[in-house]
Amino acid sequence: MAETTHWTGSEKYLCDPALAQAFHMARVLGMPLLIEGEPGTGKTDLPIHYANDRRLDLEVYPVGSKSNIEQFVARFDHVKYLRDSQIEILNAQREEKGLGSKLTTGNRNPEILGDYVIKGPAAIAYSKPHSVLLIDEIDKAPREFPNDLLYALSHRKFVMPESGEIIEISEEDMPAIVITSNREQELPTAFKGRCIYHYIDFPDKDVMEKIIEKHHPGLDEKVVKVALDVFYHLRRLGLERAPTTREILNWLKYMSMIAPAEAMKKIKGLDGIGALIKTQTDMDRINRMLGANQAAFGNSN
Repeated sequence: MAETTHWTGSEKYLCDPALAQAFHMARVLGMPLLIEGEPGTGKTDLPIHYANDRRLDLEVYPVGSKSNIEQFVARFDHVKYLRDSQIEILNAQREEKGLGSKLTTGNRNPEILGDYVIKGPAAIAYSKPHSVLLIDEIDKAPREFPNDLLYALSHRKFVMPESGEIIEISEEDMPAIVITSNREQELPTAFKGRCIYHYIDFPDKDVMEKIIEKHHPGLDEKVVKVALDVFYHLRRLGLERAPTTREILNWLKYMSMIAPAEAMKKIKGLDGIGALIKTQTDMDRINRMLGANQAAFGNSN
C-alpha cells in the first residue's frame, strides 16, 4: 500500500497543519492535491521535500505553453522505429553479401514495439506505487491539457501507444500526486472537482521566521529581524512583483556569509536588492525612495 502516514514537514520544510491535512487526505483517497498560491510560497517544495524525507521516487512534469498529454503519459518514437527497421533491412542485405559486421539498433527490436515507447512522468509514476508525481505550474498549460489530464488521472490506467501495454494502478496504490498553480488562468471546474484543493496563504512574520530557521539555522536573530522588517515593508509597497519566500532565503543565505554587524548594515542599505526586486520599474521606485529617505527601510516595522 502507498505511504499514507500523516506527514507534517521535515527538517527543511515547514508544513502548516491545514496543508498537512489536505496532503494526507489526498493520499488516503488516492486523489491529486491541487495547491494554489502566489509564487514563492513553497508549493513546489512540498512534494520534493516529502519524497526526499520519505525516500520515495519523485517524477516531475514542468508544465509549459506547449504541454500535451503525450509528453505527460507516453509517446511512440516513430523516427527511431523507422530508422531501426531500415537498419534491419540493411543488415539482412549485408548478410546476403557475406559481410560480417552489422549496424546496431542499440539492442532495440522493431518487432517489439514497446522498445520504442518513451514513457513520461505519469507512466513512470504509475508503475511505482511508492512514488511522488509533481505536475508543476499547470496554469501555464493550454486549456485542453487539464481536461485531458482529468481523464487520464481519473481512470488510473494508461494504454501505451502502439504497443498496447497497459499500466494500471489501484486507488490504494496511487502515487502521491501534487499539482501546483500560480493562478495565471482559471482551471476547469470539473478538473478542480477531482482534486483535493488547498490555497497557501503568504506566511506572516512569525511563520517566515520559522521557515528561515529551518533553512539557515543559527543565523543571528538581529540580522533576521532587520531582514524581515525590510522584506515585509517591500511587500506592502504594492510593487509589480512582491518579493517571495524563496527570495528572502537567498538574500539571507548571502548575508549569512558576512559578520552580523556588517550584514545588518548591508540589509538596511538594501545591498543585494536584486535578490528581492525583479523588475526595472520596482528597482527604480526603490532607488528613488532610498534617495529620499535612506533610513526608511531600516526603521520599518
